[in-house]
Amino acid sequence: MINRIYLKDCLSFKEIDLEFNKGLNVFTGPSGAGKSILMQAILSLFAQSDVRANLGEVLLSDSKIIDELYDLDLNDDIIIKTIKKEKVRFFINNQTISKKNLNTFSSKLIKHLNLRDTSDFESFKLLNFLDKLSSINDRKFIEIKSNFDLVYKELVVLKKELEKIKNDELKIEDLKEFAKFEIEKIEAINPTLDEYEELNLLKRKLSKKDKIEDAIKDASEILNYRHSVSNTLELLEEDSSFFDETMNELNNIFEKFNDSLFELEDIDIETVLTRIEKLASLQKRFGSIESALEYKEEKKKELLSYDNITFEKSVLEKKIDKLTNEVNKLSLEISVYRKNSVVILEDKINEYLKFLYLSNAKITIQEKNLDSFGIDEVYFELNGVSLNTISSGEYNRLRLALLTSMSEFDIIENGVLFLDEIDANLSGKESDAIANVLSTLSNSYQIFAISHQPQLTSVSSQHFLVDKKDGISTIKLLSKDERINEIARMISGEKITKNAIEFAKNLLIKK
Repeated sequence: MINRIYLKDCLSFKEIDLEFNKGLNVFTGPSGAGKSILMQAILSLFAQSDVRANLGEVLLSDSKIIDELYDLDLNDDIIIKTIKKEKVRFFINNQTISKKNLNTFSSKLIKHLNLRDTSDFESFKLLNFLDKLSSINDRKFIEIKSNFDLVYKELVVLKKELEKIKNDELKIEDLKEFAKFEIEKIEAINPTLDEYEELNLLKRKLSKKDKIEDAIKDASEILNYRHSVSNTLELLEEDSSFFDETMNELNNIFEKFNDSLFELEDIDIETVLTRIEKLASLQKRFGSIESALEYKEEKKKELLSYDNITFEKSVLEKKIDKLTNEVNKLSLEISVYRKNSVVILEDKINEYLKFLYLSNAKITIQEKNLDSFGIDEVYFELNGVSLNTISSGEYNRLRLALLTSMSEFDIIENGVLFLDEIDANLSGKESDAIANVLSTLSNSYQIFAISHQPQLTSVSSQHFLVDKKDGISTIKLLSKDERINEIARMISGEKITKNAIEFAKNLLIKK
């Protein structure tokens, strides 16, 4: 249960420091005073809504939770803190925890019932709950459901692959022609690795061919004087070997270039330029010759796969048939468990409906087309009619019975229920019924409720008044006399009458 809540700088509230008892804790007050802000702020301490307070702390005792990760044993105190600066940080017993993990952790402790949310009767939500209940009652169900999820996921993937193949079949000839066209375009050029760079080098040589020939011709004149220089060096009695070696090296260089230039004689520069242009077009499209060659190989593989598509389709269809049979078998097994759980849930709902002046809620599971939830669809009836035809009061009371029934399985013993305006817009008789149910339920759960009706307020264990003056919200625990005045205000409005006072006193006496 929640023992204490502390909040600082939470929208219209400057500071909140409250202690709570077991049982039913009710918040009342004028419209706009900040009751919903307070409820959302408390829920934010459990990562169930956005954090608005700069600092928050909640102390829980008798949690009935064992958690090795956070070193929690049975009945250990739990302190959850939130700090909001540049970002929000969460702590549990001084250990940091993510919002997602705190939300998962706190879902074992608390449940928020909000009648404004009308999605609780939706089939997928009820199926999720029935699966949870089935898991609690028989651990074997967990394995069956897990296998179903895995097989169904694989089946969906294979069906998408088959759909693609079928679509490809419709345009297979176009795809074949395109693949062939792309292959032929590259093969027509037939590039090789490094060819583009080699041809550009050749292009540069060809562009300098005439200049090189003229330069070598002019420079070769020096060779005509080599004997004269050698003879002069001999007459001077100087070693001429260095000069002879230099002349030989120079002659070799000139002959090597002459040989290479001779090889260029038969090369057509236009042919080279045309080839470079074609290779450049591949470079531009694919980024490199290597990428172009890889693309060609991919298209060849695609062409081969198109030829094998009939075989692949046949293999895929056999796999899908096998998985479909398997998933149908598993969905039927799941359905049996769910139908057993429906009986438990239905009995529990009707047990609560007795206190709400209603009866004969019926839950049926009907077969539908297979999807990720299986083959089951959940339907609700009250006294033999669908929920679309019952009154809003009947709908709200049935929903309360559903939510409270689910809470008994959703959260642990001595958990906490948050009820947001659970008795809004109800008649006196309906409010009495809800007050009786919640009073009984508060023996097993600590309950926090916002109320606009005197019936629920009068049966509370603790009654808190939320008020607002000059834009600042405050909250206080009311004494018995203060409770009488507040309940009288709820009955007669701001101008409290003697009759309202007497009625409020009688309500509290009945408690």
